Amino acid sequence: MASSTTLSRPAAASGQDAPAVPVRAYDVGLLVLRLVLGLTMAAHGAQKLFGWFGGGGVEGTGMFFASLGYPSPEAFAVVAGLTETLGGLGLAFGLLTPLAAAAVAGTMVNAIAVKWGGGFFAPEGVEYELVLTLAAVALALTGPGRIAVDRLLPRLRSHRLEYGVSAVVLGAVVAGVTLLLRH
Repeated sequence: MASSTTLSRPAAASGQDAPAVPVRAYDVGLLVLRLVLGLTMAAHGAQKLFGWFGGGGVEGTGMFFASLGYPSPEAFAVVAGLTETLGGLGLAFGLLTPLAAAAVAGTMVNAIAVKWGGGFFAPEGVEYELVLTLAAVALALTGPGRIAVDRLLPRLRSHRLEYGVSAVVLGAVVAGVTLLLRH
């Protein structure tokens, strides 16, 4: 006999419990995608901020950013590290998912711009960065699924496409401004 897995909805405003909602396969799939993408991005951010996992830390990342023409390279290293770490953790937890996904996508747009011209395939090409960017955009547009902290937040409980589109546009604009600052 097959059993059904359920999640309970947050209590209604009247104080009554809402009926349990079954967990669907796409909710589990979105959780797996969020965890893999989010933790991967958080690890990249930790490389930039703390030098963990073989990263250069703020100083080493700053030197790399200076070679790419970014002004105030150490400040940009901190911004990139925080964006990747916080955006990645937001995705992993499903917290403010559209904004977390936009942060990841915006950072990856900059990475694609830096590597552009190296072809498509890794290690010189942009395939890895492109996959991460589009996975983040997909999460911004679809929402986090039912297994997410966002389900506990009244405004984000039911994801709307407008939230995702707005967040992706915001991420693209910030990425564009960042690229304009680069020499």
